[in-house]
Amino acid sequence: MTDEGAADAVRRARDLLADAGNRLREAAVRDEALGEYVEPRAVLGIRREPTIRSLGRVWRVGALLLGSSPETAGRVWATGRITRVTDPGRQQFVSVSAEVRRAYRAAAAKGHFAEGDTVNHGAVPVPLDDTLVGAAGVLAVVDDEPVVRWSATAGAVVPLADYLRDRVALLVDPPRGATD
Repeated sequence: MTDEGAADAVRRARDLLADAGNRLREAAVRDEALGEYVEPRAVLGIRREPTIRSLGRVWRVGALLLGSSPETAGRVWATGRITRVTDPGRQQFVSVSAEVRRAYRAAAAKGHFAEGDTVNHGAVPVPLDDTLVGAAGVLAVVDDEPVVRWSATAGAVVPLADYLRDRVALLVDPPRGATD
């Protein structure tokens, strides 16, 4: 792998991601909220409830989140947790995972997101620079080629151009019945 080839691959990754964002914007594809889970410190010994603070809007393109609002434009994240904003209901102690999901719904509601909105949180920012070369995350440059892994632990990679072409096509023109 050459330095010049790696730099070119990073530029191609940036261009491919920008083109994908432009295509999603032109097709008016629905975006989702991006948030940060915040566990506030106690004030005067009084515990406050966690909240999810808004960071902007993104398009979820499989394992990647592409910035879609002025606050997030040109940036990319690896998908983290996803929460739908609904009434969290009351604690039922059915299972730990159910209570965790309920707590995230409650935090999203406290964050003043719109009812029914999808909130992505726990997302990991992906720098679009030379740190992509040989990176172990979902977006990387391997052998002078920008690639995507389905998760940071997945071994197999897919060329970024192919991945974005397929994933964006599904969002721009979903299969019949997929959005009913």
